[in-house]
Amino acid sequence: MFVFISRLTQDLKLTRNLSVKLTKTHAPVYPNFFTQNHTTTTLPNLKPLNSKISSYIRNGLLEEARKLFDDMPRRNTVTWNAIIRGYFLDGKFDEAVNLFDRMPERDVVSYNTVIAGLMQCGDVDGARDVFDGMPSRDVVTWNSMVAGYIRNGMMYEAVRVFDGMPLKDVISWNLVIGGLVNCGDLNLAEEFFGRMSARDVVSSTIMISGLASAGRVVEAFKLFENMPVRDIRAWNAMMVGYIENGHIEAAEDLFYKMPELDIESWNILVSGLVRSERVNDAIRIFMEMPQKCQRTWNSILLELVRNGRIKEAHAYLEKFPYSDVVSWTNLIVGYFGLGEVQSALKIFESMPTRDATVWNATICGLGENDHGEDGLKLFIRMKESGPSLDKATFTSVLTICSNLPTIDFGKQTHSEVIKAGFNGFIAVSNAMVTMYARCGSMHYALLEFSYMPSHDIISWNSIICGFAHHGNGEKALEMFERMRLTDVTPNHITFVGVLSACSHAGLIDQGRYQFDFMKSKYCLQPTSEHYTCIVDLLGRYGLIDEAMNVLDQMKADGVEVPASVWGALLGACRIYKNIEVGKIAGQRILEMEPCNSGVYLILVELFLTGGKKEDAENIWARMKEKGVKKQPGCSWIEVNNRAHVFLSGDSSHPEFIGICCVLDLIHMEIEIET
Repeated sequence: MFVFISRLTQDLKLTRNLSVKLTKTHAPVYPNFFTQNHTTTTLPNLKPLNSKISSYIRNGLLEEARKLFDDMPRRNTVTWNAIIRGYFLDGKFDEAVNLFDRMPERDVVSYNTVIAGLMQCGDVDGARDVFDGMPSRDVVTWNSMVAGYIRNGMMYEAVRVFDGMPLKDVISWNLVIGGLVNCGDLNLAEEFFGRMSARDVVSSTIMISGLASAGRVVEAFKLFENMPVRDIRAWNAMMVGYIENGHIEAAEDLFYKMPELDIESWNILVSGLVRSERVNDAIRIFMEMPQKCQRTWNSILLELVRNGRIKEAHAYLEKFPYSDVVSWTNLIVGYFGLGEVQSALKIFESMPTRDATVWNATICGLGENDHGEDGLKLFIRMKESGPSLDKATFTSVLTICSNLPTIDFGKQTHSEVIKAGFNGFIAVSNAMVTMYARCGSMHYALLEFSYMPSHDIISWNSIICGFAHHGNGEKALEMFERMRLTDVTPNHITFVGVLSACSHAGLIDQGRYQFDFMKSKYCLQPTSEHYTCIVDLLGRYGLIDEAMNVLDQMKADGVEVPASVWGALLGACRIYKNIEVGKIAGQRILEMEPCNSGVYLILVELFLTGGKKEDAENIWARMKEKGVKKQPGCSWIEVNNRAHVFLSGDSSHPEFIGICCVLDLIHMEIEIET
């Protein structure tokens, strides 16, 4: 629909240009210090100069146009109108208005130019003042006001002005009908359409598009059939209407009946076939296109990637010479989505040209596929020889840093963010808060959060979940209460943090309240994460029967109990040695995750502490039969800016002997103290 409004604006400009031509036929007005005789003799010299100013403006050379304007010994209204229009087109509205105020004489085109320019920059009141101060108005003036109100979202003010017009042309009607269709008032648009004494192709095309968008495709086609004359825009609009309503076959039939096709016609059908998941047909039609559209080709490839047909998309890219950096970027993202890191990297390295987006996509993909160190190496390469870093670059790198065992690289990246001036972007600041929180530095996370000029849901979730994760439940709940005082609405992730905080802080009543509050106040249906938190909260403090009731309620609500919820219950049973419930929970987990070594070990421990040696041996035998092996424990520590990783039972660390000696000394001191 915006295409039609744009077309109407072009028609309005044509009318305005006609007014300019009419103005040129009258005797031009010059500053008072020119004599009439002198003006008449120099009149032939103004036309080429005015044309040159207009040419400069059309080519974006406003400074050259202004220099010529200032150097002209004489100017007429056409000269002034041209330079004022140039300043409006360049977005320099104040200077345009200043020139308008300095005009020695004005014509209707002067006023129309300023009204349209002020409406374009959103100064509706200023445009209205100019309109009210006009000595006389033409239909272009009124149309400019109507179009301006529509542009600024004041549809019913536009209708009021339209109703007050002493004379309306077809552009006037099309403007207001198109505006009503765009704002969803189809009934009033139909009423105005019915009142038109004379319609053109644009009038009917606007209504066809509006009816089809409202799902009234049969009425749209009836109007289309009854049009005395149809242009290619009408055919395209009807085809779009069919596609929007899921009638791709009807759109195809219409396409083959069209007396004339333009590039938009081909693109509409190909895009419709892609949306209907008929990718092979879309490719066939694309190959028949007389002019290939890069954007359409990329939409086909993107659909293949989204459907997991990555290798097929790759084959098309290799076979046909229509690809650009966007095509290859989508393919890289697709390979990362499949976890085929080497294939993605191979494409990246083979690309002759790379923009910032493909660098960012590759860095991000490496991080998401547990190749964070490779992502950081690529980030360093990008700094040295790639395009300029942008906010997406830093967001991806900070996300990788949040998963590193050391915080040093995250701090270095933070410094680079500040130097590059991206610390004011909310996405980058969110990534920094998350990075510091995940790396255990809640002080810096809160500091960065406090420096942010505004917060979105991600900001609040990061700080709340960060405090909850590190056991500071009271602070997490305090941040949640602060969040509720803002206009940011909590979501599912917020309440995962809140319920986790209640669990860590032992706030059982608060946890029950927040769980019910989430459902009643915010109408959020609990997910497995929320149930896991509430079961963990109840089980952690021995309320195992109540935790079982939560599971029963889940089943009653038709929600399948996931392994994570049974795991929380099993953990509680381990603490409180509840063998009967623990046995049920363990069996349920092993049905879903038969290779979960941790569950076998917890059950063995639970049975042995309860004196059920035979049951424990059965679990060991079952574990052996399934070929399940215990995963070694892993921990790491940072010393002197170096991360040291330790695996259970592993003695390969170069300082292993020294570490053992220190541990022995610590044990001896503990024994002495006790």
